[in-house]
Amino acid sequence: MSRLRRLSLWRAGAPVALLCAGLLFATSATNARGTDLRPSRNTTLAGLVEEQSRRSAALTRQHAALSGDIEKLQAQQGSMEPKLAKQLKDLSVAVGTTPVTGPGLTVTLKDAPPEVVRDNPDVDADWLVIHQQDIQAVVNALWEGGADAISIQNHRVISTTGIKCVGNSVVLHGVPYLPPYKITAIGDRRKLQQALDDSQYIENLQDYVVKFQLGYEVKNETAIAMPAYEGTLDLQSATVPGFERTPSVSPSTSGR
Repeated sequence: MSRLRRLSLWRAGAPVALLCAGLLFATSATNARGTDLRPSRNTTLAGLVEEQSRRSAALTRQHAALSGDIEKLQAQQGSMEPKLAKQLKDLSVAVGTTPVTGPGLTVTLKDAPPEVVRDNPDVDADWLVIHQQDIQAVVNALWEGGADAISIQNHRVISTTGIKCVGNSVVLHGVPYLPPYKITAIGDRRKLQQALDDSQYIENLQDYVVKFQLGYEVKNETAIAMPAYEGTLDLQSATVPGFERTPSVSPSTSGR
């Protein structure tokens, strides 16, 4: 009798269980809409930085394209006075909004190799990585050496360019980058090299290059094609004397 009762309960409960299972599968299918409910995510720092860099590069290209369209429309409104046009061209070169070419140098900075980090657990981690001060020191030395134009990670450096550390990355124009860091300068290669050699900061950096194998390499370049700066020129913090300060919504990094 007990056995027959259990069998009866099973026959009654089985359809209910199957119905519940069916509802769960249907709900999952509806929520997923044909996609994986647990998609894989790239949560590594390098992956996140690369993703943000790609997104920023796409937005920068879009901004440059729209700016080009605006310039074309402005040109269609009427020709500019030759003297004013030349002045605008000269200023564009100085500001960095015009591509330039010429000989120069490329300085590459790298963190210490993983094996050096592993073999020196008691060493301050800050001694084993490249910091914003290192990049700034190289840039300042190249300007001191008479550089006509400078780029970092193939992005043009202008007067409002800021370089800062955020975690293990360096942020340039609001975009994070991981090493190696490449700083390129167009100018007299002899004078640029001499300025690097004369820098006291870079001389101190060389001690860490020797002791902890930080990467510091200088390469002569016979022909550099440096892109124009394609971001916004709005100031976020700096002000012009004699002019009322106006708030800016520019996403660019504030000037040094």
